[in-house]
Amino acid sequence: MNNNNNHWLTPDWPAPDNVHAASSLRTGGVSCGSYDSLNPATHVGDDVACVHENRQRIKTMLALPSEPVWLEQTHSDIVINAGQTTTLQQADASYTDQAGVVCTVMTADCLPLLICAKNGKKIAAIHAGWRGLLAGIISNTITALATTDVLVWLGPAIGATCFEVGAEVRKVFVEKSTAYNLAFTQTSHDKYLADIYQLARIELAGQGIHAIYGGDFCTVTDQERFYSYRRDTQTGRMATLIWRT
Repeated sequence: MNNNNNHWLTPDWPAPDNVHAASSLRTGGVSCGSYDSLNPATHVGDDVACVHENRQRIKTMLALPSEPVWLEQTHSDIVINAGQTTTLQQADASYTDQAGVVCTVMTADCLPLLICAKNGKKIAAIHAGWRGLLAGIISNTITALATTDVLVWLGPAIGATCFEVGAEVRKVFVEKSTAYNLAFTQTSHDKYLADIYQLARIELAGQGIHAIYGGDFCTVTDQERFYSYRRDTQTGRMATLIWRT
């Protein structure tokens, strides 16, 4: 993984030269307190003026070609075409085949996924909590891209040793496919540790996709770099962005 400075991660994946991507860290912004400091989310209780300044800083730091296409994320299976929207849309993934459009998701424990076609023509960004994964947000995005000849990067999310869920969560995944058994480790009779990265890899494998990178972060334990809702409850978000030229 490359870290061009202290304020964002650059995916370590063999993407075509015309595909650009980054995931912001929590440093380098102006927000205070529990939102310290580069929070780009308007929906978490942070001062709106600070959020707008943080968004501008992200745009400047990354030399973005346009304003990011922000989403109102609801843990759904909804995918939108980022190049065809001019207003805030309820969705948990966006894609485009247009140059200069910045697909963007925000997370603070949920899994951000970036996808690019190996020929560099199509890109997508996905917000995937366990509900979105269960609903098929990844598969829906692959369908929208209309290709499985892609690379995938799994960005900063809650680690496998920190994501405790109830037996009912494991049950609904295993009912969908017994392959998901591999992503759960039992800790008591009704509690499991869930590996959100493995859940994503299993769904991707079901689509025939195996060129997967990243997936070695933990937002909960790495407090210096990442926001974590599970750790702090009141907190900011990281932005994960992808665009093509």
